[in-house]
Amino acid sequence: METILVVEDHEGLAVMLIQALTDADYHVHWARDGKEGIAFIESKHPDLVITDLKLPYKTGIDVLHAAKEHRASMPVIIMTAHGSFDIAVKAVKEGAYDFISKPFEPDHLLLQIEKALKNQRLFKENLILKETFSSQLAFPKIIGKSPEMLNILEQARKVAQGKTTVLLLGESGTGKELFARAVHMLSPRKEGSLITINCAAIPHDLLESELFGHEKGAFTGAIAKKIGKFELADKGTIFLDEIGDMNLVLQSKLLRVLEENSLVRVGGTTRIPIDVRVIAATNRGLPKLIEQKKFREDLYYRLNVFPLAIPALRERTEDIPAMVEHFVDHFAKEMNKPPKKLSKEALSRLMEHPWTGNVRELQNTIERATILCDGHKIFPEHLALRSRAEQPAGLKDIPLEGSLHEVSEAASRMIESRMIRKVLSQTNGNKSRAAERLQVSYKTLLTKIKDYGIEKPN
Repeated sequence: METILVVEDHEGLAVMLIQALTDADYHVHWARDGKEGIAFIESKHPDLVITDLKLPYKTGIDVLHAAKEHRASMPVIIMTAHGSFDIAVKAVKEGAYDFISKPFEPDHLLLQIEKALKNQRLFKENLILKETFSSQLAFPKIIGKSPEMLNILEQARKVAQGKTTVLLLGESGTGKELFARAVHMLSPRKEGSLITINCAAIPHDLLESELFGHEKGAFTGAIAKKIGKFELADKGTIFLDEIGDMNLVLQSKLLRVLEENSLVRVGGTTRIPIDVRVIAATNRGLPKLIEQKKFREDLYYRLNVFPLAIPALRERTEDIPAMVEHFVDHFAKEMNKPPKKLSKEALSRLMEHPWTGNVRELQNTIERATILCDGHKIFPEHLALRSRAEQPAGLKDIPLEGSLHEVSEAASRMIESRMIRKVLSQTNGNKSRAAERLQVSYKTLLTKIKDYGIEKPN
């Protein structure tokens, strides 16, 4: 239900407006003067403002300026008496949605309100479409019939119904973003926006502005006001991927946003209320980062309300045949190739492969095989996978102690470290080229090089 602020000092007109708006299923707040109206805008974040032009203490133009300063897309409708027409036209030029002359029919005002709110929604959707592809807004297809996957899917279905913060855990490539989209699409917020941001892909000095927005002139290059991801996700969901890569300073600011359900843009002073569901994800062990003083413990407990641990592909190999069939059909259609099937030998190779890159690696393998296969059947040579004998040695070096998650993490770190060293060696230490080959951001590669203590490629 949208909230409409009515700023009017004449009680009779205000009562009439409140009754008409309430009957139209709007939540209405009445402010008796301009000062009270501005205070409500700054603290309660209404969806639309209707204000008289002449008010005690502050004018309707002051109310308009406050609304636009608080949120540029907030529609403001000016009510004006005879003789104030020129001022009302000037107000429209300064950002008011429209003006309406007194006396007026309530039905005419309701029509203007409906149009204004529709335009506001279109404005917000256009901003969002600049940030994400339309295909990403569709309901995700999660394939899995193993007990592990059925259990995690059932948990996701249950937690989706509320606003509970979800923390997705799992190795790279396990499909954490798919689960985030599924939780959003199964929730009452599915009509709202799902905004995704990779905390590892954006430099730390720019991430705060991406998350919370900034005011004009907040820093060099801030030539205009910017709406951040949290504001875009208002009444929807924000997905914070790779949350473990966020620096401590920004972690403290994020914690305050989560605790107060409000934010302050970079360079601003006004707290903006938000209604956002948070889903975070990481492939790093946050408890270990807490021990290393790299992650705030209070933020961890704020995020870890409902953890969902996505199993690695090697832990649910019975799902591989169905996933392979899906990917083969998908890529054959995408490449305008005839339908294809896997030979028994090819499927056997896929079932035996360790899949350190999880579902993403399997998807890439099938895409490559679809390209290489000109016939109707995919054979092992199309997969371009190394045999077991060709797999790198060293798994015996993994300490088989502690929990399954700890052992898996140790194996993943060892393989990542070796892969980075190998690619750096192949690129003669060129980190930009190495990041491209590894399909990670330059910033992520630098972080991992430092984390693994890789100084020179061997």
